[in-house]
Amino acid sequence: MVPQPDAAASRRTVRIFSTASFLHDLGSNMIFSVWPLFLTNVLGANMQVVGLIDGLGDAIVSISQAVSGYVSDRIRKRKIFVWTGYLLAGIAKIGYAVASSWQFVLPFRMLDRSGKMRGAPRDAIISDLSTASDRGRNFGMLRMMDNGGAVIGILLAILLIERLGYRTLFMLAAIPSVCAAAIILFCIREEKANGIRLFHGVRLRDYDRNLLLYFLLNGLFSIGAFSYSFLMIFAQRSGIPVVAIPVLYLLFTAIAASVSLPFGKLSDRIGRKVVLYIAFACWAAVLGFLLLSQSPLAIGTAFIFYGLHQGALDPVQKTLAAELAPKQYVASILGSFQMVIGLLSLPASLIAGVLWETFGMTVPFAFSLALTVAAAAFLLLVREPAEEAAECFAEK
Repeated sequence: MVPQPDAAASRRTVRIFSTASFLHDLGSNMIFSVWPLFLTNVLGANMQVVGLIDGLGDAIVSISQAVSGYVSDRIRKRKIFVWTGYLLAGIAKIGYAVASSWQFVLPFRMLDRSGKMRGAPRDAIISDLSTASDRGRNFGMLRMMDNGGAVIGILLAILLIERLGYRTLFMLAAIPSVCAAAIILFCIREEKANGIRLFHGVRLRDYDRNLLLYFLLNGLFSIGAFSYSFLMIFAQRSGIPVVAIPVLYLLFTAIAASVSLPFGKLSDRIGRKVVLYIAFACWAAVLGFLLLSQSPLAIGTAFIFYGLHQGALDPVQKTLAAELAPKQYVASILGSFQMVIGLLSLPASLIAGVLWETFGMTVPFAFSLALTVAAAAFLLLVREPAEEAAECFAEK
């Protein structure tokens, strides 16, 4: 396990993980920003195949994080899952570059998404290195670098795709992921666990009332939190030119990158729940703008609020889950949490698609708004660890 170092060493470790995350997301978004075009225009896949490939990828992400979290707690090791995850993603990018058909892409897509095994163990390390006063800041730093790498990757794809073509671009995109794996392998030190400590897994009784409520409300919210693709298709069908759609993608990604760290720091000062309410409110604003108007101004404003929503939600959502989890089960709880969120993202987009096709393209937004309000109401019942400590002190 990673030891409990002093504050300076902790900050150094967080910076190393953040740098690796920046590099990996840079390479991934060089591909992700043109991924559907590659599948359809180069490999000849239809939209059903695109849905199959991406849907299968989402499911593997959820399962891999849960499994790696459990195994990480069981063997009391974290680092190997992180650098191996980055390495698998790098290998998969090379596979994309040489793929001759969409069938050949499928195993490499599975390999790529399996690389998400790094998530829960990495987050557990950061949680262990942090205190209540800086945990939000540390997760915010990680998300800021994630999103910053995404912005640079999107810009590079826009600049290079016409000059290099898909395959050369994908080959180049593998380099940052391999570099990220090397950084973790050689720059993070992990001490051997003292003795053998058998971990039998997390049982339902290990989840207290707060944690169960937190899982429930985030699951409820996730059922309504459909893919950003719906926002982009809505923008296109509302009259936004096709050439401007990537600009909207870049807009919300850049905003999310710029506000993740400030929102993480804010949660350290005013509490995780307050910032989570801000995230819910920003998502409600996205839905409200699109329900009320299809004008370019309303759509642009909605994408700004979507970036604010992502920037507020990502660092705080996992931070509070880590703080509500029993200390010895942090990686397993985080893995389970990510699995719930990931698995529910599949029916979320499916439900949104059915509502869209059956009742019109604004109905999924109204459905999501209702679930968001319900999730916010459940959040009132969740007590942060600081609130519980204060209550116990008052009783004494």
